[in-house]
Amino acid sequence: MFDRRAFLRIGSIAAFGALPYGEVLRLRAQSPASAGRRKVDPRDISIIHLFLAGGMSHLDTFDLKPQGKAGYRGPFKDVATPVPGLRISEHLPLTARLAHKYVLIRSMTHKQSAHGAAQTLLLSGHDALPTILAPSIASVVAKELGARNELPPYIFIPQPRGNNARAGFLGPRYNPFSAGDPNVPRYAVRDLDLPMGVDWARMEGRRSLQSLIDSKIRAYDTTDTFDTLDAYYQSAFDLMRSPRARKAFDIALEPEKVRNGYGRTAMGQGCLLARRLVEAGVRFVTVSRGENAWDHHGNIFPTLSNDFLPELDKAFAALLSDLDDRGMLDSTIVLVAGEFGRTPEINVNAGRDHWPNVFSLVIAGGGIDGGRVWGASDADGMYVKDSPVEIPDFTATLFHKLGIDYTREYISNIGRPFRIADGKPLAFLT
Repeated sequence: MFDRRAFLRIGSIAAFGALPYGEVLRLRAQSPASAGRRKVDPRDISIIHLFLAGGMSHLDTFDLKPQGKAGYRGPFKDVATPVPGLRISEHLPLTARLAHKYVLIRSMTHKQSAHGAAQTLLLSGHDALPTILAPSIASVVAKELGARNELPPYIFIPQPRGNNARAGFLGPRYNPFSAGDPNVPRYAVRDLDLPMGVDWARMEGRRSLQSLIDSKIRAYDTTDTFDTLDAYYQSAFDLMRSPRARKAFDIALEPEKVRNGYGRTAMGQGCLLARRLVEAGVRFVTVSRGENAWDHHGNIFPTLSNDFLPELDKAFAALLSDLDDRGMLDSTIVLVAGEFGRTPEINVNAGRDHWPNVFSLVIAGGGIDGGRVWGASDADGMYVKDSPVEIPDFTATLFHKLGIDYTREYISNIGRPFRIADGKPLAFLT
């Protein structure tokens, strides 16, 4: 087995002779964990997901094919990283410098080519079904591990669209708390302040009256509606009263240098807010630019190079560095993933279309050894060439990393057993 030092001593992939590059990378992926890493209780690990809704083009970001066919390869050049043999897009220079901190999976694959079905699969680990409202991975985490304090265990920045990121049959109490867009002037979370003209004495009186009325009709409730509402109202009251919550959401407390380092963009300030929230005890934070924002069917190359990639590059690199500097990276998993990749063939509108057959995902932190690549796509980035990774196995891995029994079953909304993950943990991430 080759560890990272042995790989660097050899100094070149060519030193492995006829050994395929995919095998070299697999051997590196099986190398021992870095010495000196702080041990973290799995149940103390949080997750930040940079959700690139719409589908990031793997071919123009983390899996360029400079020798690919004309009409397939894009105009971007690739740049070196500290990881031998690994090169990524020139428009991700800050991310490239931090390649030693993350694992790049180039062999993610599934069969769902529509946004809704693919996002359901990515965010829940399950294929969309007409009869079962599958809970998101984050909602399962919220149910299994609960809140650490008065802050919600699951927060979405700015807010989820549709049901893909929600709690499904687990019920509204495990839905995400919507934080809004932290990049707007005078950002403030809705409903953290009392209504104008209402003090806490009046608010407590209203709460008591509400509880009295609810108690009179609770006996007739056969759907647990009142239990759900009670949990919702109690969470709202806890948030309003909490100095910790106010401080966590007050992104204006950050120095201007830090805010600028993340980028004054939706993704940049969203990542900074996510760090603050995880630091305050939130278990799962999803950061998104907006509904299907990465769905680039036309004009993809200037759109990526002028806007989307600089924003992502700055935000992701600042988040990883900030977490590492604060000693939080071992207790925080950071994901960068959309629901699928984009077609190798460039369409007539100078864009790329939906492509679930192979795409890339980045994962860092949580005790995972960085500086590695897993799997490979073929010469055109069209299909998996080596070591495919399926979403159910990746889902099981996340639960396992958080100390959650991935074989656990719930009873679904149609009264049938529902296993929270249909796969098994991936050895190279555990």
